[in-house]
Amino acid sequence: MAGVDNITIYDIAQEAGVSPATVSRVLTKKARVSDRKRIAVEALIQKYKFQPNVQARSLSDMHTRALGLMVADICNPYYATLVVECEKAANRRGYTILLCNILNNKELENANLEKLYAQRVDAIIQMGCRTDDLVSDPDYVMRVNRISRKIPFITTGKLDGTDCYCLNINQAEAMRLVFEYLVAYGHREIALIGGKKQDRASYQRWQQYIYLMGVNHLPFREEYVQESGFTADDGYACLQRLLHSSRLPTAVIARNDYCAVGALRAAHEHGISIPGDLSLISFDNTFLSEIVTPRLTSIDYNYAALGNALVDLAISLAETGDAPKNNLINPLLIVRDSCAPAVHA
Repeated sequence: MAGVDNITIYDIAQEAGVSPATVSRVLTKKARVSDRKRIAVEALIQKYKFQPNVQARSLSDMHTRALGLMVADICNPYYATLVVECEKAANRRGYTILLCNILNNKELENANLEKLYAQRVDAIIQMGCRTDDLVSDPDYVMRVNRISRKIPFITTGKLDGTDCYCLNINQAEAMRLVFEYLVAYGHREIALIGGKKQDRASYQRWQQYIYLMGVNHLPFREEYVQESGFTADDGYACLQRLLHSSRLPTAVIARNDYCAVGALRAAHEHGISIPGDLSLISFDNTFLSEIVTPRLTSIDYNYAALGNALVDLAISLAETGDAPKNNLINPLLIVRDSCAPAVHA
């Protein structure tokens, strides 16, 4: 028998008196094996603490049991939290996550897509970058179409013209929850800060904001919609501009927790109390919402459920090729300390 560190599927098979295919079936649990053989193989796997080589296993079951995960920016707590939940879900299912950080760079996005294809992962999940574009990039659509013919491609955004699978957050429901909460608190002057209209999720929220302002008979002011990026500095700049409005809003909806943190800083510098003078509500419910003062009321996506759903969708496609094309996750509103009843002049 080889050294313990060099044990192979063939060594296990020889000692157990079975074929390598039988060992593979025990490992993958994809076919019935007699109790006698299964017990013998499992005892040896435990005895030698055997971990099958991914590449070797793929020769017998045509799966690497690895999922490719492409993320716009792992420094963003939204993506970081979701990646952790995906890894937990994958590990429970006996799969490995190969993580690629795109860094919001199109060339790196192309290179990572090709790299995961070359690794023959069982499925590719992409979060952000060009899958978040309002108008899909034709070059990237062609790349994904070529690869998705061989490997399932899943995104938390969308790619028009592709055969990819989508798992999206219900943005309309998220904004409805925000308005329901603010309107119940008597807010009528409501601003929206952060995000860019060429970003799909931001555009959907902007559309829903316009719709809900009308439905609730609230006054719409162009100056209350502050388009920008997604960082704390962007949120800071947005609130600074709102301070020069003809009338300060009573509530601000921030694109994400990052933007909300920046808005908090600007408010503090100008002596504006949150929530005494101005209510603030955000999206993503990352760890940031818990560590700032006041703690942020924020829209939560149930990251554990979202990570599980993404991994389940990827594995279902890899193993059966069957799953719904479009899937929605409904959000929740987590109420903390950053909102209060409106104070009208």
